[in-house]
Amino acid sequence: MIKGDDVYISPSAEIRRPELCKIGNHVAIDSFFYCTTKLDIGDYVHISPQVAVIGGKETALYVEDFCFLSVGSKYICGSETFHGAGLIGPLIPKEYQDEQQLWPITLKRFSGALANSVILPGVTMAEGSVLGANSLLKEDTEPWTVYAGNPARPIRKREMHQAYDYAEKLGYKYQ
Repeated sequence: MIKGDDVYISPSAEIRRPELCKIGNHVAIDSFFYCTTKLDIGDYVHISPQVAVIGGKETALYVEDFCFLSVGSKYICGSETFHGAGLIGPLIPKEYQDEQQLWPITLKRFSGALANSVILPGVTMAEGSVLGANSLLKEDTEPWTVYAGNPARPIRKREMHQAYDYAEKLGYKYQ
């Protein structure tokens, strides 16, 4: 695992493949975080308690600077398609498994997902986009937009200038 400065990882966090992980500066990973994928985390990221990232070593979660993963949120980076083309489960030998969806999830800078939300394989959350609590995200988002519902739909736009100003005061220039 490659870690930056000012990184806190709870002793109860379980990162199954630490050799596939890169963690930036000013990162907190709280209790009962569970991850089975490659993990690439930028700076100033908070991962709340009971966040799960699943999909195995063949996929990844990419989290850019100034993002948040709120309590109980789930990131499904890999899963069976459930089409009946094979057996279901990670312990089944590859030749007998159902078709797989192994696509990374990406959270662009200033984005995040609120409590108990779920993001499915291959989704990219655009810069500044936010997923509301208890929502299901199946498709990429638009920048600086709030999404909510099952399936998630855009509900309003977000202001971006203050985030850029604060990031610049911390030494980051994005505009």
